[in-house]
Amino acid sequence: MGGPERPRVLVLNGPNLNMLGTREPAVYGTQTLRDVEALVTGRAQELGLDVDCSQSNHEGVLIDTLHAARSTHAGLVLNAGGLTHTSVVLRDAVAASELPFVEVHITNVHAREPFRHTSLLSDLAQAVIVGAGVRGYVFGLEVLHDLLRPRP
Repeated sequence: MGGPERPRVLVLNGPNLNMLGTREPAVYGTQTLRDVEALVTGRAQELGLDVDCSQSNHEGVLIDTLHAARSTHAGLVLNAGGLTHTSVVLRDAVAASELPFVEVHITNVHAREPFRHTSLLSDLAQAVIVGAGVRGYVFGLEVLHDLLRPRP
């Protein structure tokens, strides 16, 4: 799980997030997933965290990644994309990981289509960040940093 000085955090992105920067830029912005990863990696360095970034369009790969992270990571920042609203098995994998996690959405899902208003993950999350753009990932990392910090 990284040493006590440098906890390891997984930043996991679900389907279609590899298309950031080109997919509906009026909705999701023009920053790419690589830009997001660079932003998060830079902030993680400042916070004294190690970070691994991963993305898949395949539900099973996301689940396998979560299963593996259980023994290697101290926390999770998760943008499950559309699977947030539909995937019971992804929810079960998040729960089974036993990792503290922050759910992140680039857009304000509550101001969008009604089917996006329900998250199957939120009640498991330590925090939910919506509508902050890609900075939401940094906010999520900062929340985890505070959660993972040793308490006197």
